Amino acid sequence: MNSLLRPALPGPSLCARRRVSPSPAAGRVCSAVSVGGRRCRQGLAVAASAAPSWMEEAGVEVLEEGGRRNPSVSDSYRPEGLPRPNATVLDAQARVCTGPEQTRPLGEEQAMRVLDTILRSAMGELKEEPVSSAQLGAFFAGMTIRANSFPEATQWSEGERRAMSIFWPRLVQVLPPEVKFIADPEGTIMGANGLTGPRYVGQGAGEMRLVGALREVLAGGHLGYEEVQCVLKDILPIGSSPSSTVVSEALLAAFLIGQRMNRETDRELKAYCLAFDDELGPPPVADVKSLTHYGEPYDGNTRFFRSTLFVAAVRACYGESCLLHGVEWMPPKGGITEGQMLKFMGANIHLSPTQAKTLLEDEDTGFAYLNLQEACPPLYSIIGLREHIKKRPPLATSEKVQQFVRARGRESMIAGFYHEGYEDPLLMLMRRRTVHAGLVVKGEEGALSMTTKERSAHASKGLPVNHCSGFRTPNSINSSESDGIPRESFRVIVNAQELGFESTETPRTDRSILKNLELGLAALGGEKGAAYDRIVLNAAMADHLLGCSGAEDINTALDRAREAIDSGKALRRLMSYIKISHKVT
Repeated sequence: MNSLLRPALPGPSLCARRRVSPSPAAGRVCSAVSVGGRRCRQGLAVAASAAPSWMEEAGVEVLEEGGRRNPSVSDSYRPEGLPRPNATVLDAQARVCTGPEQTRPLGEEQAMRVLDTILRSAMGELKEEPVSSAQLGAFFAGMTIRANSFPEATQWSEGERRAMSIFWPRLVQVLPPEVKFIADPEGTIMGANGLTGPRYVGQGAGEMRLVGALREVLAGGHLGYEEVQCVLKDILPIGSSPSSTVVSEALLAAFLIGQRMNRETDRELKAYCLAFDDELGPPPVADVKSLTHYGEPYDGNTRFFRSTLFVAAVRACYGESCLLHGVEWMPPKGGITEGQMLKFMGANIHLSPTQAKTLLEDEDTGFAYLNLQEACPPLYSIIGLREHIKKRPPLATSEKVQQFVRARGRESMIAGFYHEGYEDPLLMLMRRRTVHAGLVVKGEEGALSMTTKERSAHASKGLPVNHCSGFRTPNSINSSESDGIPRESFRVIVNAQELGFESTETPRTDRSILKNLELGLAALGGEKGAAYDRIVLNAAMADHLLGCSGAEDINTALDRAREAIDSGKALRRLMSYIKISHKVT
């Protein structure tokens, strides 16, 4: 690690020296921690009573008001009115709508149960929990791709074959034509009962283009960049508004899950990433010297503390402006998001890109959050459909690499990932955005938060948590200049203990927005502990790895992040954001 970070990281002796005593003000806040380090509202109130007025506002008034107005658990933010998927079929989708090595074929009993559920739903017998059109499209797309192109181990099991032979002659009588097409597009899977597929063309120009693309996808093939872009622009947005497209959700679901099962090529991912760049016109340009675009997984955290909102407030204190983007709620996790936290605290989370630009430029904020609903309506329109396809579509990767606002100065991107195979594609997309620096992080839950917990000797195989790779504007000439921006690449596993942090368990929040906010606000109030350390670590490592000015030395970067917190500047910025977000025009 020492050879990859610049300059060399501190050794054990320097690490010991860097564990400084908290300031008296921080000590007052620290005294609020209950036994075992558990957060509680009473403790936060005690801390606030001993702190300045702005801490009192942050620690008590904001959270109490949020508790009166908004739910405190992430599940509660699921949009009202969305029909829920059928649980029996959704469970099967989790098994069969995944990759060539990850798929788990159904046993005969489960396959019979699933097909019987689909049959009864198609016959109108399941009024309370019907199988949606999107579920039908996703499930049968998974079955078709497995039959056509997957390795033998993940093709149909004998149980699936027997179940299908029993149920398909009845299903073919009641399923809509687009689903019969998805189940057997070329008439080669279902025998004499699969003749609809070869003749099916769809309805309307957009759907006809989608059907043509699906024939390739369902055969296990790939599409070109322009072909994917044209399909997406033809069929999105979906919904009930006058500008919405009328397209079969079964076909769209089959397309999205099919591309993910086939493992998207770089050109396909690039098409998803750039398809709607011009949807609202050219992005506004913020007059800031440095801007970092944060690409957290849109479906949030369900277990551990999510630190990025607080990290953004810290980095904004010393001129590293941060743009966060996402949604209030997103499947499949439906976890805690920055949108939920800001909404709970009373901020306006429905800003336009132009309003976000204003907040980035404001000397009292310096960061902003954009909701996909305002930033890219076509992609927001399929949140409900994404719940019904169960697995993450290609958009789950490409949406993390968006550029809804540009900057006059230096631009960087950070994105989280979990599954191997998406590290290099994310960096490819960042380079395509022509930013000066890019960073992908395997943080906890596949999010951006690096941990201070020491890695266990019995940790699972694969890339470890705190694995980072990326590129940045170099100090040397050994770099790539294929698009006109010179860059140097790096890969590193961040060891928090080498940086002077004690090994601590990551605070669990378990879908509680309130608990996540209590941890983050107490940390920004100066309370030392696991949440404080994670905010400092993630702010400083972002500065250092992205090559930000003043962060060439990792210890200097750490000190700068600590000072932004201990001085109260970071918390003031977060409180200012809540107020100013309602005033921008």
